[in-house]
Formats: sequence, C-alpha cells, structure tokens
Amino acid sequence: MTAPSLKRIHHVAYRCRDAKQTVEWYETMLGMRYTTAFAEDKVPSTGEDDPYMHVFLDCGGGNVLAFFELPQQPEMGRDPNTPAWVQHLAFEVADEAALLAAKAHLEANGVEVLGPTYHGIFRSIYFFDPNGHRLELACNIGAPAQYQELARLAPAMLEEWSRTKRAPRHAAWLHEDPAERGDA
Repeated sequence: MTAPSLKRIHHVAYRCRDAKQTVEWYETMLGMRYTTAFAEDKVPSTGEDDPYMHVFLDCGGGNVLAFFELPQQPEMGRDPNTPAWVQHLAFEVADEAALLAAKAHLEANGVEVLGPTYHGIFRSIYFFDPNGHRLELACNIGAPAQYQELARLAPAMLEEWSRTKRAPRHAAWLHEDPAERGDA
C-alpha cells in the first residue's frame, strides 16, 4: 500500500456563529466570493439529526474556505489549553504594498490588526474574524537561497526540538528584521 497522491486541500471548514454574517464579513473584508451552500437536517456522513448550514467561499487560487452554522449545538468556543495565537489560517497576498493596503482596509472597517510582523521570508498581519478565528495575511519576501537553506535546516531543527523542546537557533536570522537594524 502506498500513501495517496494528494492534489491540494479541497476545502478547510470551521464553525461559525452566523453563516450570513460570516459570508458578508469575508466578502467585504477579504474580497472572497461566496459560491456554495449545503443545508441539511441530518448529517450525511453520520445520519445524526443536527441541522446545519455549510457555506463555501472562494479564496482564490483554487482554495476554498467553508463554515458550518450549527444552531442546535452549544455555543462555540476555543480550546482553553491552546493560546489564541496558535490556531490560525494564513492567506497570501501579492506583496508588501498589498499587505499594507489590506491592513488599512481592515482598520478602516473597525478590525483591530497586529503587525506587520517580520518572519524572515515573509511579513504578515494578524486579526480575528467575527467568530473569533485568528487570521493572517502574509506576503513572501524571501530569496531562493533562504528557502533552500530553510529546507536544508528543517530536519536538524526538528530533531533538536524533539530532544530538547527548546527553540533551535539554526535559523535565528528569520526574526532579525533588517529594517530594525537599519539595513533595509
């Protein structure tokens, strides 16, 4: 038996409080296109009686973000043992100008935005959707040699992390922003 040959992520699904509000927010704030809705009173895979609305948004590039509204389930929450910054969904924008324009658009619409944050090979901003899901917009700024070096270092970094549970320093340069040192 061999592992399957995956083409891409078909869609990523999260829970939402209000499907209509969620669709409108993603259309307005991130320019996504609402494409599809499924609604059932019974879950097709399990047969459970649990009415839901399942909405799909086109994120561009063949990527689809979906949400479930589950009106008969308890209020949605977060994993209390995981910090809010950990679980997030990151979308790519074209360049730093697009990143800054997106930040201005979000802030003009009342969304609190953190960043831009420098990550060596990309810069990003962070914010929350109306359901409490953390989102990131990122633009790539890395050079081919940096990506190659990171790929080369990845196995050693993971091995060291597995042994020590401390951040390996192999790629510490990722968080040394040249703009802060005056090199940019």
